[in-house]
Parts: sequence; structure tokens; C-alpha cells
Amino acid sequence: MFGIGMPELLMILALALIVIGPKKLPDVAKSLGRGLGEFRRATQEIKNTINVESYNEQHSDGHSAGEAVTAKKAEPAVVKNGA
Repeated sequence: MFGIGMPELLMILALALIVIGPKKLPDVAKSLGRGLGEFRRATQEIKNTINVESYNEQHSDGHSAGEAVTAKKAEPAVVKNGA
């Protein structure tokens, strides 16, 4: 966890309790948790977008992203009997 050990974490919590106060500390912690969660979701969304774009770029057959890829239908072969 960011290279922070238990003694450092306890020191940070003690300072936060002194500076913020016991009444506001739960609200600040809740807001901080929500902010971190939103940041993680946004980061994950960006990673997913980059991965999808990278995958599409690697697997495209020379077609641009907006260009439709269509396959030609095979014409059935007509076999005539020489009889």
C-alpha cells in the first residue's frame, strides 16, 4: 500500500484526527473513499478503451475504423451435362 507501514499509517491517522477533528473525520473519509472509487472507475474505463482500440488496430485488415467490411458472395458454379 504505497510503501506505508503500520507506524506511518497510525501517525497519519492521528494527525488527521487532530487537524480535522473527530466530528468531521468520518465525512472526510467517506468523501475521500468515494473520490478514489470514482478515480479508479475512470482509470479502468480509459484502460478498457485503450485496449479495445489497440485490439481493433491489430486485427483490422487494412480497413479504417469507419469503413464497412463486406464479403462477396460466391457465385454457384453451373455444371452442364454433355449428354
